[in-house]
Amino acid sequence: MEMLQARGAKVAYYDPYVPVIKPTREHAHWAGTRSVAWNKETVITFDAVLIATNHACINYQELANWTECIVDTRNAMADVPTLPNQVWKA
Repeated sequence: MEMLQARGAKVAYYDPYVPVIKPTREHAHWAGTRSVAWNKETVITFDAVLIATNHACINYQELANWTECIVDTRNAMADVPTLPNQVWKA
């Protein structure tokens, strides 16, 4: 998140297990940041979605239906039907 933000990106996150980022020494400035809602209205506002953790409880088909650009660092989209050039593996 820091690397993207340093390059000018507006950054947010979704994690069902981390609804609010707790204070840490290394990332104190993120403390209190809240996870965004998991719904179409929220997800469609982002230009791109980066998958950094593959949670089994996430409906990745919904993600494919809601966004045009997914950067998948965990191969979470491997079995999900997507459009051509919608998913970028990293």
